[in-house]
Amino acid sequence: MTHIADLLLRGAGGEPVDFARTIVSHGVAELPPNRLHLKARTLETTLPVPRGARTVRLTESGGKLRIEVVTGSAGQGLRVALMKTVAHMFRLDEDLSGFYELVNEDDLSWCALGAGRMLRAPTVFEDVVKTICTTNTAWSGTRRMTAALVDNLGVEAPGSGRTFPAPEAMAEADESFYRDVVRAGYRGPYLKTLASEVAEGRVDLEELNDAGLPDEEVALRLLALPGVGPYAAAHVMLTSLGRYSRLVLDSWTRPTYARLAGARRTLKDVTIERRFKRYGDWAGLAFWLYLTRNWVEEGLPV
Repeated sequence: MTHIADLLLRGAGGEPVDFARTIVSHGVAELPPNRLHLKARTLETTLPVPRGARTVRLTESGGKLRIEVVTGSAGQGLRVALMKTVAHMFRLDEDLSGFYELVNEDDLSWCALGAGRMLRAPTVFEDVVKTICTTNTAWSGTRRMTAALVDNLGVEAPGSGRTFPAPEAMAEADESFYRDVVRAGYRGPYLKTLASEVAEGRVDLEELNDAGLPDEEVALRLLALPGVGPYAAAHVMLTSLGRYSRLVLDSWTRPTYARLAGARRTLKDVTIERRFKRYGDWAGLAFWLYLTRNWVEEGLPV
């Protein structure tokens, strides 16, 4: 194990970052190549670096995010690359202080201790692919599809860990791979088409990180992607892009909200949206935190 760096767990506004709540901020955060050990408060993942890959172990120590390389060399260039990627994944450039001020006097005031920071992948491409793999399937199916992509197409690091595949690797895989190995079903053609469009430069998903783009423009670009509907677009905006105005409404969030709210009947989406309207551009984040407050204590839902 080689110690790389310690990053201060503070957001851009000086607000605290809760390490444990970040690594369990949403279910996609536990998908390969991530390996989450909640009891030990540890996240291991395999990341691309110049001319290869490295597996890192991420922990919290004294208010800092500790980065260690599990196996392999760690020269200066590699250290800088890993620090930059990990800081991006933990969104340390994002300012949530305005959200904490907004919730300070209501039932989400507990969030101000550092909750709400969504762990994202190194690339928007990875987050979009993983989100597509969550649609219309059990969680076991999502895990199987993601693991197959990583195990077969990812770049191998010292110690045998593999990265999430690059668009070029996914574009080169034939349709039988998505059908018989990934077992992606109807998603297979979508995944291959998306990878090809990104690999060939027809679509630049990383442009969506531009804070200057309005939410409506980002949503339209996402909805134009193969395999991305309203749920997937809202999910990517929440978990990957730091755009929190839209509620992620699906087969898990709707009944979970109804149960927590003590509703005796199914609630309409407009009713749920009205409940969180007062949070404005933070509505989707407030909704998500309302649903997931107990995840650190209980672990991610199966």
